[in-house]
Amino acid sequence: MRIFTCQGDKLLKKELKKDFNFFLKEANTNQNSKGYGLIRDKTNLSPEVASIASVGYGLAALVIGVERKWMCFEKAYDRANKTLDTFLHNVESIHGFFYHFIHMETTKRVWNCEVSIIDTAIFICGAILAGEYFKGEVKEKAEQLYRNVNWNWYLNKATNQFYMGYSPEKGFFGHWDMYAEQLMLYVLAVASPTFPVNSSTYDDFKKPVADYGEIKNIIYTYGGTLFTYQYSHAWIDFRRRKDKNGIDWFENSIKATLANRKYCIENSQKCQTYGENSWGLTPCIGPKGYSGEFGAKPALSKLEGNDGTISPSGATGSIVFTPELSIKALEHYYNHFPKFWGKYGLKDAYNLEGAKPWYAKEYIGIDKGISMIMIENYLTGLIWKHFMENQYVLQGLEQLDITLKSSSLCDVTE
Repeated sequence: MRIFTCQGDKLLKKELKKDFNFFLKEANTNQNSKGYGLIRDKTNLSPEVASIASVGYGLAALVIGVERKWMCFEKAYDRANKTLDTFLHNVESIHGFFYHFIHMETTKRVWNCEVSIIDTAIFICGAILAGEYFKGEVKEKAEQLYRNVNWNWYLNKATNQFYMGYSPEKGFFGHWDMYAEQLMLYVLAVASPTFPVNSSTYDDFKKPVADYGEIKNIIYTYGGTLFTYQYSHAWIDFRRRKDKNGIDWFENSIKATLANRKYCIENSQKCQTYGENSWGLTPCIGPKGYSGEFGAKPALSKLEGNDGTISPSGATGSIVFTPELSIKALEHYYNHFPKFWGKYGLKDAYNLEGAKPWYAKEYIGIDKGISMIMIENYLTGLIWKHFMENQYVLQGLEQLDITLKSSSLCDVTE
């Protein structure tokens, strides 16, 4: 059931449109450029650096734009089609995986960044979605990009866990050894028509459980950061699904979101930014620069990186889990912090701990993307609907035994 006030309804649609505008206007639309369709990692960034994850979210933006009549089908189809051409022919890949950050014009790797399995997966999810929605050549090219990904190359056979990163200089490093944002990896990898992995990879990452006060049995992430409970859910509709061990990942994200808010309320005396309507600890830009260490209990880490910085993508990206609380947070941002709003909606973060309020000047593509998709899923279920039409996604969920446990799906958009 949708739950919002009249103001909340208007703000959701306002934020959604402005999120969409980020992906429309921060893209390379030069038809003669090798980097056509690439989307900026964040604003105020030099040199011009694209994030492949931003492109994945940008493909979702095209679907939303057509459905909401913000752009015509033909124009959106053409952009999606040519963006996939860019990845098929111009962007360097290694065994089907792409570098995390690339130059928007040359398509070349920047900052000696890693070949990223998770960011490649986000891009592939966006491509699959676009293929299901636009059909035709877009679907053919999306499937080819998916077929190109050699998931086995990125798998550590000794641990049966995916590595976390790879670079030509260092080789493989890290492991997806415990629960985080990577559920999409297993769904895509086990169903691959070309390089499938065994479903046991899903079984072989740790799923630590802890309570946080009255919130029981949370399968938690290392840093307790909210995006890890959001990203796979942006694409895959986990509602009313449980795995063979009874894990309900959607319900788990609800509990983790409530825990994140509870942590902010309990620490509001230490950090004046935190409160019942100012919550959502997740990686973002802070007063000292970008940090991936903002998080809440339960977590393995000690949460020493928290400095009072809040990103609105924490609450808006969790709107499908905690609609009423997320909308109240959105209203709080709008009613109390007018400087927090700009041409692309809510800016990346704010912090009230200093002598005067601090507001980020930048917008980050992945933060705009998760907000945009989750708001649309909450309002209409659009992204879930089309992504879940893909045969490989459904096959992957079946192979992992993450199945519907009720004859009727509870639809939060009704």
